[in-house]
Amino acid sequence: MWLLCLIICYKWKKKKRYVFPILYLAFNLFVIPITAPLFGRTKLPVTSNTLKPHNLIYPLLFRNYVSKELNSLLLQSSIDLAHLGIRVTYLDANFPFIDGFPLLPHISHDDGNKIDIAFMYLENGKKTNKKPSTSGYGAYTSDSNPTLNYCKSIGFWQYDITKYLTFGSNKELTLDKENTKTLIQGLLYRAKNSKIFIEPYLKKELKLQDYNEIRFHGCQSVRHDDHIHFEIK
Repeated sequence: MWLLCLIICYKWKKKKRYVFPILYLAFNLFVIPITAPLFGRTKLPVTSNTLKPHNLIYPLLFRNYVSKELNSLLLQSSIDLAHLGIRVTYLDANFPFIDGFPLLPHISHDDGNKIDIAFMYLENGKKTNKKPSTSGYGAYTSDSNPTLNYCKSIGFWQYDITKYLTFGSNKELTLDKENTKTLIQGLLYRAKNSKIFIEPYLKKELKLQDYNEIRFHGCQSVRHDDHIHFEIK
């Protein structure tokens, strides 16, 4: 895009500052969605009522691409959950090209088979599709996380670094445990070969101990009591 921008600007001397934004949007809306399937990735919906991004920054930065299998699974799961009044809200997924190229700051999200999904929340005791942080990350469900102290004590200082990446938060929202549990169960129902990462204390609080697919992600990652990490094999 940048090279094409330079060529166009060289040929077209006027209004250079408009060229890159126009090219960027054109590639984002038309070119990349068409070419990504050639590399095994498809674009997640942006305007769907059942499956949509928490923030438009994710599709604008090409961070909403997944494998065809994961895309289909998420769409089917979101339709199932919609009947229960649950809308699946996604955060970071993957870039549209190249397996092994990481989606920073994540240490994975590099093969099209991984995605982060927001929890469900309550506002004044009622179910809402609002989320407690602008980015979708960093607004933890509890201040007392036993894993945090352990991970930091063995040198993993970054474990709660996402608290600096909220970009604004709404502290009035509380975790909707019942519907978050239903959301997780709905994802696992459709995906037989999958993994979900959340904090160990949350797995216990949500009464999901019987699910071997729900695991601890390890201290090398960051806290997962602000979102669900979902992946398929």
